[in-house]
Amino acid sequence: MLADKILEMLKDEITSIEYQRYIKDLKFDEKSSKSNYIVFLAKNPLIANWVKTKYSKKIAKLYELKTGIKPEVEMRVKNATKTSKPKIEKGIKKPKSSTKLNPSYTFENFVVGSSNQFAYTASLSVAEKPGKLYNPLFIYGGVGLGKTHLLQAIGNYNLQREKSVIYITIEQFMNDFTYHLRNQTMDRFREKYRKCDLLLIDDVQFLSRKEQTQEEFFHTFNELHNNSKQIVLTSDKHPKKIAGLEERLKSRFEWGLIADIQPPELETKIAIIKKKCELDGIYLDNETINYLATNLDDNIREIEGIIIKLNAYASLMNQKITLEFAKSVLKEQKKEQEKNITIDDIIKVVSNELNIKPSEIKSRSRSRKIVNARRIVIYLARNLTPNSMPSLAQYFGMKDHTSVSHAMKRINEILQKDENFKVQIEEFINKIKHSM
Repeated sequence: MLADKILEMLKDEITSIEYQRYIKDLKFDEKSSKSNYIVFLAKNPLIANWVKTKYSKKIAKLYELKTGIKPEVEMRVKNATKTSKPKIEKGIKKPKSSTKLNPSYTFENFVVGSSNQFAYTASLSVAEKPGKLYNPLFIYGGVGLGKTHLLQAIGNYNLQREKSVIYITIEQFMNDFTYHLRNQTMDRFREKYRKCDLLLIDDVQFLSRKEQTQEEFFHTFNELHNNSKQIVLTSDKHPKKIAGLEERLKSRFEWGLIADIQPPELETKIAIIKKKCELDGIYLDNETINYLATNLDDNIREIEGIIIKLNAYASLMNQKITLEFAKSVLKEQKKEQEKNITIDDIIKVVSNELNIKPSEIKSRSRSRKIVNARRIVIYLARNLTPNSMPSLAQYFGMKDHTSVSHAMKRINEILQKDENFKVQIEEFINKIKHSM
């Protein structure tokens, strides 16, 4: 059969692992296929979406080489039955999410590349069949790589299908938990989080060392999972590497599917810039796009922010966005970033997290707790601000820069030995950056 020959030909163009995992078990649907429209059946939606995204163009090209006709390639799931769209009865209000979703975060607006393709395909599969395929779905990766976009895309997709969706950060979850606990209204809290169709939680790594919240979340997770309600979580690291997280929670986070997002390669960064320009009606020539892609960091949020800033500056100055104009704005941006975080910003976050007064950190107190907090502030200030060791010594009223050097050395020693302390420092950095 021609279809089998085409798949054999594809075997020579991809790795053996890819072929065995995704292509080998595809079945040609002869009844549904035509000369210009061919249908294959896959085991499950994840494989169907993955093959459609990554290999459909190759399959179509191989068909064209054999028949002279370039067909549309469709992937379906074996034994899947079409369901009619549910009718909305009059007088019944559409369920709403308890937190606002960004309507621009959709699957259509997400730029897919090799760095995020698996996470995208997994998210789309879960969105299409919540609670049935991969539960939970755990997406992890660095800051600004698209985790929140995929999380909210799942939410937006299901809001359109009349599902009740809760999207929330883990910090909001913890604050909500604390509020209801203090007011003795935990029945309301549980009713809210355990009766939704989809629970989408961002930045779950901040559950670390929050024992009481972990206990409540554990039971919420079990209740939702037992009732086939979809849970999707994001984190900056794999669940196994989240220090201060109970083993039973780590185990549950690995029950479903874990998908990582890597920093975008150059081609994907270029595609992201082009997509952002297209959505916002901004014109950039290819030279400027390539310059931005090669000179900006991998953080997609920052890339989009720079494009918005370029457009705003150009509009205010009534000027076209040229390569030279982009270079000047980018240069100014780097200067602003260096000056953005101050020592006072760092003290504010650290004192709040450690329950110490800001004035105590600035004092000469030798209390062990305060000395430790002061060392942390010095370490963070040295890494996040342009302040030199002498200027830090002057700020804290120290004799000279050797005291600062000693504090830095002590923090680095603890970081090498204590994984929990390392996580705590990472949390401080995240909170400081997000508070700007």
